[in-house]
Amino acid sequence: MTGADPQPGDRPGRSVEIELKFDVDDGAAVPDWSGVPGVASVTAGETRSLDATYLDTADASLARAGFALRRRTGGPDAGWHIKGPRGADGGRVELHWPLGEAGAVPDGALGELAAVTAGAPLEPLARIRNERIAYLLLSASGDIVAEFADDHVRTRDERTGAEREWHEWEIELGPAGPVDPDARAALFAAVERAALAAGARHAASDSKLARTLGH
Repeated sequence: MTGADPQPGDRPGRSVEIELKFDVDDGAAVPDWSGVPGVASVTAGETRSLDATYLDTADASLARAGFALRRRTGGPDAGWHIKGPRGADGGRVELHWPLGEAGAVPDGALGELAAVTAGAPLEPLARIRNERIAYLLLSASGDIVAEFADDHVRTRDERTGAEREWHEWEIELGPAGPVDPDARAALFAAVERAALAAGARHAASDSKLARTLGH
């Protein structure tokens, strides 16, 4: 993979991903979120077809340092993403760049990862395809408290050829989610109760990429 030509606005978007994951059997009904603090309504589901290719060096320097680099099509955040190591609060800083050409990693992304990769070439690591139905959990004022994703996942480890498939639920804190640690803990505890009551199980892995690679 090569670097993309510098472009105006190459500065990445930035967000913090804080989420819970659950494994679930096909056909399980969507949980009842009415008991989740701050959630007044839930939108209709929006179908998204996501297709992501993950890259790493031959010696997996990114994975060993807790980073992930991907190019994903589909959904509102299509583009190149870097996910950083998980913090003490369970969150991961995520940086975003536009899609550009399939084989051209943005120079900004290469720069962000240079200290980890030491300039080593990046190669395809995994492909993750995901048929997602996304629901927004809204406050009384219509702000996004969290996003609930019902995910049917199919993956391929590009280095071994191993293919895997599973069904999971993912709840990601939204911009109107609580900042206070106690309030956040209460929200996620209520989310967990609702998901388990609907038949979910605690996820076998907290990362689609790690699960794709058999970890």
